[in-house]
Order: sequence, then structure tokens, then C-alpha cells
Amino acid sequence: MSIPATLPDPELSTKHARLAAILEARGADGLVLRSPGALGWFLGGARTHVSLAGAPVAEVLVQRNGAHLLVFGNEAARLFAEELPVGLETIEVPWAENLSAHTGRTATDLGLAMVLDEDEVALELRAARAALLPLEQERYRQLCADTARTLGDVLFEAVPRDTERGIASRLAARLMLDGSDPLVVLVAGADRLGFRHPLPTANPVGNMFMAVLCARREGLIANVTRWVSFAPRSAGQLRAEASILEVEAEILEATRPGVSLASILPVIQAAYPRHGFETDEWIRHHQGGPTGYVGRDPRLVPGVTDTVVAGQAFAWNPSAPGVKVEDTMLLTETGFEVLSVDPRWPTLTVAGRQRPAILER
Repeated sequence: MSIPATLPDPELSTKHARLAAILEARGADGLVLRSPGALGWFLGGARTHVSLAGAPVAEVLVQRNGAHLLVFGNEAARLFAEELPVGLETIEVPWAENLSAHTGRTATDLGLAMVLDEDEVALELRAARAALLPLEQERYRQLCADTARTLGDVLFEAVPRDTERGIASRLAARLMLDGSDPLVVLVAGADRLGFRHPLPTANPVGNMFMAVLCARREGLIANVTRWVSFAPRSAGQLRAEASILEVEAEILEATRPGVSLASILPVIQAAYPRHGFETDEWIRHHQGGPTGYVGRDPRLVPGVTDTVVAGQAFAWNPSAPGVKVEDTMLLTETGFEVLSVDPRWPTLTVAGRQRPAILER
């Protein structure tokens, strides 16, 4: 069953218009959305997953004048009762059958001659979801504030004998209480601070540790890193902590509406040695990039062709051995609004911005 071009849900209607423009520009009749990020964006944050590691249980076939939602029959009742925007109609697919095959047959039945897959218009789709609507920005503010508060609630109570898994479990539990999915929960104790993606172990955290959360709610993803120290730090460590914030400041200054995302990479490459790090430090871990309905949308790599826009969210994460900074921020016409703020967390001023300090316990 088709959805009229003027949809009862204004968010859905606005997003449909952006996709219809892609179809018009490509001379195409349809577009299939099947990834978690694309579905989460188009459906206003609907949870179309069951397993966090599994494929969505629904697909959307977008046409110029409407759309079709195809969903496994055993999931339809929950989705329509609890998740989906008002006004959507559906085609139910038996759970034992191939969802994509049904989407293809639906396109044929509708006489859609040229149907695009997400991968064919990845750049255009990223551009369509880059500028967040005002209601999306408000959802993001609340999610990021909740995620930063969760980190604070747990880390203010942590002690050196706590294990990485113990801290991670408390973080994940708090996220679930807030209605968020814990997509990434990392904890590195004093013996593992050299690892950039430290999956938690049974080791105690010791005198210093890092915790990272990537939390998803209503489709949007908050990305936050915080550090705790229980002992005095060396002069070299203190210099590195200050220097990584200077690297971040250069990245933030270079991230302005209208610039190419690719133009920021040379800034990052030059910033590390300028602030005392190895010249090739940027190669040793990804530097982050735009965020929103995908953890990085896209991750900044050589060759990206996206353009930065106002209303876009970013999560840059410069790092070096034993130091890292990461917050989720909203880019406005006048600069960055940091979304993942806990007013209890200690801060220091860098380039006129309040940035997270190491929590000293």
C-alpha cells in the first residue's frame, strides 16, 4: 500500500521530500532503504532491529510520490504499536521468507523501472540526513546529555579495584534505563591505555582509566570519552593531555559550514606534529567525523567528497597513546554546540571552549 506524498507526519514528509529530490536528480523511480542508519533516520528513530548485531526487520521502498514499508509479519504489531510514525501503511512478509526479494517484487508490481540501492547513492543519502531537523537536534541534546550524565554517575563512584568489566556493566545498565542501546562500551585500565578500542576485560582499572560510550536512542548515536585518574600524573602525561586538546581545537576550527570534509584531513595531519606528537599519529586510529544516525557518517578517510553543513553533528576523536578526547557536537552557523555535557564534570578552557578535563579522584 502506498503512502501519499503529503504525509500526516511532518518529519516523515520532510525526509521523503529529500529522497524524492535524489530520485529526480538520478532519473530513478525508487530507492530501497535497508540499513539501520537509513531506516532510523527516515522512520524518525524507529527501532527496526531485534538483535543489535542483526539486520533490520524492515525495508522501505521509496518512490517519488510515496513509499512502501515492508516488514516481517511477526514484528509488524510491535512496530506499529510502539515505533513507527503515524500514517505509515505496510506490506507484511512471512518471517521465513526473503525480505529483499519481496521488496524487489513490490517494485516490479508497481512498474518501477529503475530502483536504486543505498550503496548507489551513499553520498546523496549522507547529504540528505546531514542537516538535522530542529526536533532531531532536541532529541540529540537530550540523548547526549543523558549519556554524559551516565558516564559521570558511574565514574564518580569508580575505585581502582573496580574491573573494566564491572565499570562497563554499570555503564551499559544505566544506558538501558535511559532507553538507549549500548552500541559501544569500552574501558581501559592503567595497563591497557595504549589500546584505542579497548574492549573491557577482568583486569582492575588501577590508577587511571578511560571509558567510552556510544549510545543509540531514537536512531541517533551519542559518542563520548572520559578519563579518570586516582594518582598524580607525570609531567609528560600532563603535556600530552593538554596537547591533544590543542589538536582537537584545530580540527574544530577547520570544521565550518561549506567546507569540504576532505579539507580537514590535512589540518589533522599537520596538527599532531605541531603539538608534539608523531607525524604519523593520525594513521594509528581514525579521527572521527560527522555523526548522527551512523556512528561516523562518514568516517573521515582520504578521498571523501562530502560537504560540511550547518545543523550537522560531529564526533571528532583525536588520540595518541594514553590520551584521547571525544564529544558529540552540533555545528551551527556560528560554531560548535557541545551536546554531551555533564555540568558536574571538570572542564578547562581551550580556544574559548569548555573541554572535559581528567577527573581526579
